[in-house]
Amino acid sequence: STLHQEGIETEMIHIGHLQIHGCIACYKCKETGKCVFNDCVNQIAAKLEQTDGIVVGSPVYYAGMAGTLKSFLDRLFCSAPYSMRFKVGAAVVSARRAGTVATFDDINRFFTISQMIVVGSQYWNEVHGAQAGDVEQDKEGLQTMRVLGRNLSFVIRSLHLGKSQLQL
Repeated sequence: STLHQEGIETEMIHIGHLQIHGCIACYKCKETGKCVFNDCVNQIAAKLEQTDGIVVGSPVYYAGMAGTLKSFLDRLFCSAPYSMRFKVGAAVVSARRAGTVATFDDINRFFTISQMIVVGSQYWNEVHGAQAGDVEQDKEGLQTMRVLGRNLSFVIRSLHLGKSQLQL
């Protein structure tokens, strides 16, 4: 991937097949530092604390993000016991035809409310195809992803440089 070529370490985590309970707004996480539902959300939150950022990808189902992802993001962004301020965030969406921009916007709202730095590309970060392999034919979408990877790398490197110069 472009991120690997740029020297950025990544880990891909698939959550679509997992059972993830929706947030119940109990706010026990504010007392305990983790969500009351002890599943992958708490595990991934612990990993995310040590990272520079997150790329969230979603297929588009019924003109919106996948339900499992919505539950995951609600709980992750509510329960994380650390600040996501100045972490980098990017949304990537995939659809047969429609719903990509709405899904893209929905994911980005998690980043902006958390004071994260949202990274874009030359177009909305989306690819199109009816089946998983079809996106390999979306040349414009793939170019958009490559540019996104380079932009993510630049912003992450710039943040490291800035933090060291500013002694943050």
